Amino acid sequence: MTSIVPNLWFTGNAQEAVDYYLSIFPNSEITQTFYYGEDYGDDAGKVLTVEFTLNGSRFVAINGPAGVFNQSGIVSFAIMCDSQQEVDYYWNHFEQGGQPQQCGWIGDKFGFVWQVVPTGLVEMMKSPDVAAVARMSKAMMSMVKLDLPALEAAFAGADA
Repeated sequence: MTSIVPNLWFTGNAQEAVDYYLSIFPNSEITQTFYYGEDYGDDAGKVLTVEFTLNGSRFVAINGPAGVFNQSGIVSFAIMCDSQQEVDYYWNHFEQGGQPQQCGWIGDKFGFVWQVVPTGLVEMMKSPDVAAVARMSKAMMSMVKLDLPALEAAFAGADA
């Protein structure tokens, strides 16, 4: 099977970013590190790429020159959380130095965007009860960090 591995572009701080992500996600590790060769001038011996896993998902961090690529919210990484406690855990980590955005999106201190999503929200979205989904969606649109109990209350028809 062909696998797809996200490659994240950094400008000299790939190792710092990987260490940061590994401090947040359980079951994560660096699997391989490559360095620039002797013929790369000032970059010789510096980290070129770091291959790593975050809770079992593979990534590669690349140190490349500045100005080639910029991070944006066009691509984001969804963290599916089983509880509000997990939502709070990830949100609180990324909020330090990050940029909270509407509907559970948050830019981290390296410029990458994460969606911190309770799986309960996804389950509610699958409901055939169009009115309940609309109430929950309206509540979600008013939130920055997602609040699962408030989303559940809106879904049930209670005032959120």
